[in-house]
Amino acid sequence: MVVLEASALLAFLFAENGSDVVAAHIESCCLSSVNLAEVISRFVRDGHGPEKVYQNIAGSGIEIVPFLAENAALAAGLVAQTHRFGLSLGDRDCLALALRRNIPALTADQTWSKLALPVRIQQICACAA
Repeated sequence: MVVLEASALLAFLFAENGSDVVAAHIESCCLSSVNLAEVISRFVRDGHGPEKVYQNIAGSGIEIVPFLAENAALAAGLVAQTHRFGLSLGDRDCLALALRRNIPALTADQTWSKLALPVRIQQICACAA
């Protein structure tokens, strides 16, 4: 089991670099509802209806994890370690979920390799940031 960060799921959905790495985990992964909102927002920006995008992702077998108070507190607590790298709430929620479940986080964001957190971060590609 792994946690997908929005950039990893978007790379998979758009068949970008690293999509094969995500594909290998797609049957056993989870996605926070905050990251789900980021992914759906990207499609809405392109003119897609949010309900249809949600239905497609929810029907894929990816476990959608609600943004619970415990995750909110943990994500907020990560601000000190992540603010200089510009991580968003969605990024920190993904990390919080990975920490809470003690599983790796998959991301396309190369900045995450600079983080010093007790969570395994897997870059889906060696792409330039």
